[in-house]
Amino acid sequence: MAYPQRYVIDASIVGTPDGEKAKAACKVGAVDLEMQEETVAIKVGAVIWATGWKPYDAAKIQPYGYDRFANVITSLEFERLADPHGPTGGKLLRPSDGKEAKDIAFIQCAGSRDENHLRHCSRICCMASLKQTQYVREAWGEGENGGKSTVYYIDIRAIDRLEDFCQKVQKDATVRFVKSKVAKIVEDKQGNPVAHGVDTEGYHRYATTHDLIVLAVGMEPEANGIRLPDDILLDSSGFIEGCKGIDEGMFGAGAASSPLDVNRSVQSATAAALRAIKVIHKTAATETP
Repeated sequence: MAYPQRYVIDASIVGTPDGEKAKAACKVGAVDLEMQEETVAIKVGAVIWATGWKPYDAAKIQPYGYDRFANVITSLEFERLADPHGPTGGKLLRPSDGKEAKDIAFIQCAGSRDENHLRHCSRICCMASLKQTQYVREAWGEGENGGKSTVYYIDIRAIDRLEDFCQKVQKDATVRFVKSKVAKIVEDKQGNPVAHGVDTEGYHRYATTHDLIVLAVGMEPEANGIRLPDDILLDSSGFIEGCKGIDEGMFGAGAASSPLDVNRSVQSATAAALRAIKVIHKTAATETP
């Protein structure tokens, strides 16, 4: 679902027979397998940083065992699993043994709202998980042999028109909500992940076994770990706030500036473009004799 929808060459096929086939298949000669990396200097009046986001590394959340237990996956991996064009043809199967996953848990704020990982709320995780519970319903139906989802959450962030969808999921008989921050995940002898924690509505401990556990990992800036210009201002999570000086011409946009959903990313991009135009016009007016 990249936009715009364009084909790109997989770098791994360069220098192989497949690369030559791809070059031959392009009737307009747009494939250049000999192109080398180069640095280009461009003089501009403003720069918009729209570098996007990346999922937080779930392996850093050690109590959840993402890097140790095959049946603990991320929300992005589950999305791929449920894709009709994915590796299982859309069948919800466990990575460990290929068995049907009918009892699936979704753990919210996996790495988000956590001083040890990401301090911020990543905004999109709740609604993504609620959407994915409907994949489970569609795959297995309801009833004794149907599927069931358990959502472990701190708070549910459903805003604007998404509130209606949230209420619909809350009424779904196949979905159970547990208000709790899961403390840890262990694996039983059958390879099933077991979620441990305390249900804050009643304050009783639980150790619940599931077929599959999905971690709703948070968003962090794609530019994290990359050296940016010294005059760019970053917040405590690494998102771009702007740059020093009111009239400076560098701005963050979309998920580079804050954890945003698609709608708000579009709004942010529009605002950044208008600010950039303003800087350019102001500069042009100043330079005009």
